[in-house]
Amino acid sequence: MNWVHKFRVVAWWSSARTGIAKSDSAPNAIHFTAPIELGGIEGRWTPEDLLLGAVASCYTTTFRTIAERMHFEYIDFQVEVSGIVATSDSGYDFTGISIRADLAVDAEEKKELGLNLLQKTKELCLVTRVLRAQQSFLPSVTVGSPALAG
Repeated sequence: MNWVHKFRVVAWWSSARTGIAKSDSAPNAIHFTAPIELGGIEGRWTPEDLLLGAVASCYTTTFRTIAERMHFEYIDFQVEVSGIVATSDSGYDFTGISIRADLAVDAEEKKELGLNLLQKTKELCLVTRVLRAQQSFLPSVTVGSPALAG
């Protein structure tokens, strides 16, 4: 049987410089803003932060799942994701995303398997794979009262 699950996030602009995003799967909303360099508010997540956070959290949860299924025990695992955004002819573009995955194991003989599992995680991480996927865009404009978010 094929497993299918639909995820949904709704976002709306709530004030002059901040917005709110709410997920069907989480009780807490996230307040976001544009980057400070583009007039955003300090201390809030930006869309760029959220994208990098999605990559980092997907990589982390994917590794944990693979390690668990392989009965691979490790001491610690941390993922750091960074991205560079630069101006381009069309506005702004991510020019690169770097994933640094640091795995600590308790024995020398686990190093090679650990490295193989990290590589397998890179291949299986849903978020990094979807960044290459074709996107569907369905714009709509209405006259009158906006639809309720949520």
